[in-house]
Amino acid sequence: MDKNFKRTTVTSALPYANGPVHIGHLAGVYVPADIYVRYLRLKGRDVLFIGGSDEHGVPVTIRARKEGITVQEVVDRYHNLIKDSFERFGISFDVYSRTTSKTHHKLASDFFKKLYDEGKFVERVSEQFYDEQTGHFLTDRNIRGECPRCHTADAYGDQCEHCGATLSPEELINPYNAETGNPLVKRETKHWYLPLDKDQAWLEKWILEDHKEWRPNVYGQCKSWLDGGLHPRAVTRDLDWGIPVPVEGAEGKVLYVWFDAPIGYISNTKELCDAHPELGSWETWWKDPETRLVHFIGKDNIVFHCIVFPAMLKAHGEYILPDNVPSNEFLNLEGNKISTSKNYAVWLNEYLDELPDRQDELRYVLTANAPETKDNDFTWADFQARCNNELVAVYGNFVNRALQLTQKYYEGRVPECGELNDYDRETLAEFQGVKEKLESLLENFKFRDAQKEAMNLARIGNKYIADCEPWKVIKTDSDRVRTIIYISLQLTANLAIAFEPFLPFSSKRLRDMLAMDEFQWDWLGRTDLLPTDKQLNKPSLLFSKIEDDVIAFQQQKLADTIKANEAANYKAEPIKDTISFDDFQKLDIRVGTVLECERVPKMKKLLKFRIADGSSPSTGAGVGSRTIVSGISQWYEPEQLIGKQVLFVANLAPREFKNGLVSEGMILSAENYDGTISVTTVEHEVKPGSQIS
Repeated sequence: MDKNFKRTTVTSALPYANGPVHIGHLAGVYVPADIYVRYLRLKGRDVLFIGGSDEHGVPVTIRARKEGITVQEVVDRYHNLIKDSFERFGISFDVYSRTTSKTHHKLASDFFKKLYDEGKFVERVSEQFYDEQTGHFLTDRNIRGECPRCHTADAYGDQCEHCGATLSPEELINPYNAETGNPLVKRETKHWYLPLDKDQAWLEKWILEDHKEWRPNVYGQCKSWLDGGLHPRAVTRDLDWGIPVPVEGAEGKVLYVWFDAPIGYISNTKELCDAHPELGSWETWWKDPETRLVHFIGKDNIVFHCIVFPAMLKAHGEYILPDNVPSNEFLNLEGNKISTSKNYAVWLNEYLDELPDRQDELRYVLTANAPETKDNDFTWADFQARCNNELVAVYGNFVNRALQLTQKYYEGRVPECGELNDYDRETLAEFQGVKEKLESLLENFKFRDAQKEAMNLARIGNKYIADCEPWKVIKTDSDRVRTIIYISLQLTANLAIAFEPFLPFSSKRLRDMLAMDEFQWDWLGRTDLLPTDKQLNKPSLLFSKIEDDVIAFQQQKLADTIKANEAANYKAEPIKDTISFDDFQKLDIRVGTVLECERVPKMKKLLKFRIADGSSPSTGAGVGSRTIVSGISQWYEPEQLIGKQVLFVANLAPREFKNGLVSEGMILSAENYDGTISVTTVEHEVKPGSQIS
C-alpha cells in the first residue's frame, strides 16, 4: 500500500435483493473484503467498509411477479435477510444500506443530471423487443427463444445455458417473453448512452500502463475488453421500477441498474457520515486524492468496476478512481456451478441455522479454497477434512494442550520462563518473523497464502509442544516445563492476533481465555504478550469436530436439489409416429405373475424371469409359464420382483442371447426423468394371462 494514502474506502459488490447470499458470494467478495478491512483496522489505519443491497433492476421485478407481491416487499424481505446474515457471519461493514433509500435516489439522480447537463451522454433512438400484450419493453434476460447454435428451444437473450453460447436477443429464433410466452415485436425507444469509446485512450493508459500490479485475471479481462474496442453503453432503460430519469421526455424510463448501483457505494458512505460526523465528510472518502479506493467484486463485475464506473467518475470530474480491484473468480459447488435460479447453493442463512456457532469454520475453508486467480471448488468432504485435520487437530489441539497444562500445573497462571535451549530459540525465531510475512501477503491481497502462514504458526506450536512433551518432562524437570509452557502460551497469544482478520469469533474466544483485554497488530511476533503470573481464564475447546452426519445431511440437500431440478426440467421423449388401431391390435399385452427371478451369470444387466402367463402347462400338473429376460438388474434385486404382477408383450418373437438363453416376450417398464426404471404393474390382482385392452 502506498504510504501517501491517509485513508482507505473499501467497497464490496452490492448483492441483488432478490434472494439470499450464498458461499460463492462469500468466497468471491465478502470474506476477502472483511479480512482486508479487519487487517487495516488492526494496523490503526483509517478505513470505511461500505456495503449495501442492490434493489433495482429486473431480477427483483421478476420475483415479485412470480410471487404476486410488490417489488418493495421483495427487496424489503431480502435486504433484511442479507443484512442479518452478514451480521451473524461477522462481515464487519461500517454501513450496510440500500439503493431504495432517499439518500441514494437523490445522489444517483443528481449524478445523472450533472452529466446530462454537461452533455456527457449520447442520445439514441433504437429498436428493442416489445411485448404488445403486456405493454413492456423487455430486457435480455426476459427474452427467450431458440438458440441459433444448438437449437435448444428456451435459450436466454444473453446466453444459452445448454451450450454456453453468449447471445444477443437479435440472434434468437422466434423470441418470446420468458414470463408470458407472448411473441415479441420491435419498437423504437429513446435512451441515453455513456460514450465509452471516447474513454478508450485514457482507460488504456490508466489500466494497462499504470495498474500492471492488478491481479492477472482482472488485468487480462480489462485488456480483452479494451482490445476489442469500447462502445457506447445505455445508462437508461424502459422499466417501471428504479430511479426515474430526471429529465423531460423520459417518462417510463429509469436509470439502468449498472449505472445506479455503484453510485450506491457513494450514497451509503454519505448516509454513514451524515449520521456520524466524527468520520468527517463523505466527500473526503470519495474525492480527496489522499484517499485510496479499493473495490472487492466477483469476476462478472470486473468490466463495470474497472472500466464503466471509472468512466462515470471521470466524466463527473470530482471523484477519485479505484486504486485496486482485487476480483476473485467463481467458486463451484461439488463440481457444479452454483445456480441461484436452480436453488443449487449453500445459502448463508441456512448454514448459520444448521451449523450454529461455526462461522469461523466456513470462513477458514472459503479462504483456504479462495478462487483468487482461477475458479475453485467447494465440497462438503473437503470442508470436514480441513476443519477436523487443521482447525481441530493442529490449531485447536495446540491451544487446548497449552491452556489445559497451564491449568493443571500452574492453576491457570503464566509460569516464569527459565533458561532457553537451542530448540526454544529456533521456535521463537520462527514465529517472530510471521508479522512481516503476513503483512506482505495481506497488503497484496493474497489472503489464501496469508491464512496459510497464520496456520503455519499453529503448526509450529503444535510441533513444539508435541516434541517437548511437558506431560512427561514434569516428572523429572519442573523448571524445564515452566519454559515450555511459557513459550507455548506466548505463541498462543500470537495466534489470537494473527488469526483475528480471518477467524474473528474463535480469536475473540481465545483472547477471552487468555484474559487479553488489549491487543494490537504491531504486537504480533512478541514473546512477552502474557506477563509472568498473569491469571488466565478457564479454558475450553476452541474448535470441535464436524461429524459425518452433519456432512451427510448437507450432501443429501444438494442431491435432493439436483433431483428436483431434473424433475422440473424433464421433457418427455417426442411421441412416435402415429399408428393405426389395427396395428395396435396386433400387440398382445398380458398380465403375468413373477414366479422366479435371478441374475444371469456374466451378463450384469440382465434378470431372468419365469412368469406365470395363464397358458396350459406343457407337461404334468402346475402353472403355465414362460421365460423372459429383461435388462433391469441395475434397478431391482431379484427377490424384490418375485410375486409381483407385471405387464408383458406375449406375442413378441423369441430372442436368443449369446449364452443360449431365450427370452419369450418383453416386460413393460417406464423410464423416469432421472433414468431410473420402474416395471409396470396392475392396481389389483388379476388372473395370470389377463389381456390388456
